[in-house]
Amino acid sequence: MTEERRREIRPESLNLLDYLVVDKEGKQGEYSMGRTINVSEGGVLIETHLPLALGQQVMLTMGLKDELVDVMGRVVHTKTVAERHQSGIEFFHVAQYDKKAISHYVKAFHKLYPETRNQPLY
Repeated sequence: MTEERRREIRPESLNLLDYLVVDKEGKQGEYSMGRTINVSEGGVLIETHLPLALGQQVMLTMGLKDELVDVMGRVVHTKTVAERHQSGIEFFHVAQYDKKAISHYVKAFHKLYPETRNQPLY
């Protein structure tokens, strides 16, 4: 069994997103779309058609319920599953308004699905 390193529970939820790869100098790179697999206040697991490299910075716009949330994150792990690419993104810049929207989304998810509150993380 592998050791879980996440700090927060990540409710499984599928939401559309778009992302823009940004290099260390701030230059914009690849732009594409994907979806969330799970979301927490500190990060997100996303699924994309194109692979993302470890350490790569991405600007994400996620649709969470009726909110569009913009975050900057860094790829902390990645794997390929059935010809799709899953990447764990750790947030490093989130505006206060977007932090509140993410927190509200996660809390509302737990309220709808209380059994997820204490589930082991996957």
